[in-house]
Amino acid sequence: MSIDAVPTTSPFLSGLLAPVGDERDDHELEIVGELPDGLRGMFVRNGPNPQFAPLGKYHPFDGDGMLHAVSFDEGGASYRNRWIESKGLLAERRRGAAQFGGLGELVMPDAEVQAEVGFLKNTANTHTIRHGGRLLALLEAAPPTEFSQTLETLGEWDFAGRLVGGMTAHPKVDPVSGEMHFFGYAPFPPYLRYHVADAAGTLVHSTEIELPNPVMIHDFVLTQHHVVFLDAPAIFDVVNAMSGGPIMRWDESQGTRLGVLPRRGDGADIRWFELDTCYVVHFFNAWETDGHIEIRAPRFPTMPGGFDFEHPGGHTVPMPWRWSLDLAAGTIVGEQTDDRSGEFPRINDNFASLPTRYLYNCQPRTWEFEFEFNGVVKYDLETGTSQQRSYAESEVSGEHVFVPDPGGVAEDDGWLLTMVADRARDASDLVVLDAHDIEAEPVARIRIPRRVPLGFHANWFPAV
Repeated sequence: MSIDAVPTTSPFLSGLLAPVGDERDDHELEIVGELPDGLRGMFVRNGPNPQFAPLGKYHPFDGDGMLHAVSFDEGGASYRNRWIESKGLLAERRRGAAQFGGLGELVMPDAEVQAEVGFLKNTANTHTIRHGGRLLALLEAAPPTEFSQTLETLGEWDFAGRLVGGMTAHPKVDPVSGEMHFFGYAPFPPYLRYHVADAAGTLVHSTEIELPNPVMIHDFVLTQHHVVFLDAPAIFDVVNAMSGGPIMRWDESQGTRLGVLPRRGDGADIRWFELDTCYVVHFFNAWETDGHIEIRAPRFPTMPGGFDFEHPGGHTVPMPWRWSLDLAAGTIVGEQTDDRSGEFPRINDNFASLPTRYLYNCQPRTWEFEFEFNGVVKYDLETGTSQQRSYAESEVSGEHVFVPDPGGVAEDDGWLLTMVADRARDASDLVVLDAHDIEAEPVARIRIPRRVPLGFHANWFPAV
């Protein structure tokens, strides 16, 4: 039974999170304002859009991936959306109903479905990246799924058989060498693997990193010479989940630490730096200066409420944070850098792993529900100043992606793009802000001919 045929009061399946039931191709979109000449390419937002009514409790982490793309060329802007047609979703379509449970309530598929798909439905619903000539949709519990420029699903990609396990939804591409660094974690040993793919997309390095517990590691950071992993006590408890309990628990007694490993290093060479107990979902960036590693991220004091599948409200609030690791002394210091909370941090990705001046952080409407933002803050680390953009009371914004101006030279030469849903109109816009002055009126608003459900991460793929 399709999701739109089932009444629901779930906050994760209603309102701006309610899934859409069709795939569209719309051209010559209405544009309020004027598109910059340098904006040529494709903005892609990934997110959950379940096609069938869930088996038991549902959380957005479980939903079938759907790609929403706005493309720009000399003719203007067009919109296209497509489901990511995973093996699991195709198996469900053949049967006309959901076959897999979710993180909130484990339900094993029957033997026939397991023979076709396996135990896991790879929804690929979290993020996207382009590397080595491939467009990849990402779910951190599984291999990436390749898709075409027209958003058609091409199938799982395991780096020609070299990738063992899953791949993070937040790989880092070095802007100088073009190589991609990433990791995979698992609830069963080995708990953490680190990988490197060269600029052509060939997997050239993998190593296992020993951890005391199976923990959720959503993101990491890359510097000029190191990778840094967060080991925080968001612990998987599969046994508890099999008996109907939560699949994750927060255990402060296990502590929190940052692990520093040389690029392409052996897992045994990792160095650990102890922190006060905390959690980081997403990092801004990290870089090296004068023998120190500087790290910037929104820091949660405990595991975010978004992992609570019964109550979506925020139980803990993330604050912008700075850590400085002294590699010679083996010490680490940290401090809060602003009193405005925020999440879904971004930078100009051309500065990933390099000293960074500008940070962009989404601002919440309220932490009573962790999937709603209504603005963005731009931090200038050189001057210590900031700018803030807020949207209308009826609007909810998403992640703000920095798009470099092809003719630019400064770090903030470019635009911020975000999908904004309007409750009053039950419709969405793609909003374009001038990154120099985000407080100014948007450069352009592209009217999307449908409401785009709230989702996860977005990326920009310039025309090639």
